[in-house]
Amino acid sequence: MTKVLLSLHVLVAILAVGPVAVAASMFPPAVRAGDEHKLRLLHRICRVYAGIGIAVPVFGFATASFMGVLGDTWLLVSIALTAVAAAVLVLQVLPGQEKLLAVAPEGTTLTRVSTRLAMFTGVFNLLWATVTVLMIVRPGSTTGA
Repeated sequence: MTKVLLSLHVLVAILAVGPVAVAASMFPPAVRAGDEHKLRLLHRICRVYAGIGIAVPVFGFATASFMGVLGDTWLLVSIALTAVAAAVLVLQVLPGQEKLLAVAPEGTTLTRVSTRLAMFTGVFNLLWATVTVLMIVRPGSTTGA
């Protein structure tokens, strides 16, 4: 059962978080290019796959429970970083995209909002990269990794 849950956890992480990371990263340059159709598509990808991404921690908790590692430090840090990444996505990235879609600010406002969005997108992606490394390396693990 552990192998099935771990496989599902990894697959959902790749198939759900990956598109969000890529689409969110493409959004600020698309703002500067002024391609409204592309902006709406990228935002929809971020919203839909963020919803699907809820399955990542669900399968993660189930996997950790079966593996008996729920109290391990590397996992607790990963959970905290995942929560921060989710908060950045829900509280900064998606609303920033919506703000840029709803109102087309002029000049420096557009640049400022787009730059701020790019920063939060980078933070989101960095958090997920860190979680990925923690999941692979698992500091203190007895698996020899």
